[in-house]
Amino acid sequence: MKNITRSLQDIYQPAKALLLYEHQLEDSWYMEAYDMDEQGSPINARPLTIEEATNIATLLQAGTESNRFLRLIGLLPANVLYMDVSRGCVLWHTPPRKVPLFFAKKLSIPCGEAWVPALLWKADKEDLYVYALPNGKRPSGKTPLYHAPFFNVYEDGRVCMGTVDTEITASFSLEAFMKAWEGYFFNSYFSHVIGGAAPVQGNIIQLWQEQIGTGRRFPQDRLKKHSLTLKKVLPC
Repeated sequence: MKNITRSLQDIYQPAKALLLYEHQLEDSWYMEAYDMDEQGSPINARPLTIEEATNIATLLQAGTESNRFLRLIGLLPANVLYMDVSRGCVLWHTPPRKVPLFFAKKLSIPCGEAWVPALLWKADKEDLYVYALPNGKRPSGKTPLYHAPFFNVYEDGRVCMGTVDTEITASFSLEAFMKAWEGYFFNSYFSHVIGGAAPVQGNIIQLWQEQIGTGRRFPQDRLKKHSLTLKKVLPC
């Protein structure tokens, strides 16, 4: 529990305090804003500005029943690195793991389970970007990225979903949003390399022929380094 509390404190820090005054004789209100010092105490009392009021209204609107997109069901998932509710964009990572993979018959790669490397995911309602990570540790802004070692991925990391029918709706919670995009990616059939250059060191077809069904961990030395770092894929 202490670790969870510390994690939340690293993400959310008190920034402002509001004090609402009600007129005793008239039906009117007055709101005062305070900044917060390093100890979390209110300082610098002043009337609430129009800009501050607009920002608060935006946050409240994001939590209404009519706009529930990316709402949290519980605690913020530990693998979420960044999210912007106003833009509907999330950045998260997943560890090395074994997943089912599907390939078009023309590739001569059997469908089956195989280990994939740690991955960085970036998605909004319309697009998905996927990159490989050097290890399963929580990445930082300086973490180098690698090309995702899969077919159907553009040079910049954007995934070509082809004929996959993606349905990301405004009612999706954050957890459902991430699960849906990962499902769309791994449950679709990989079919071709985009742009001509293989996204791995060596032959990508041979790589997956050697990996499917063997239970061997993904060979990190086959990853091809990207020109991007995690920081450079932000903001969404």
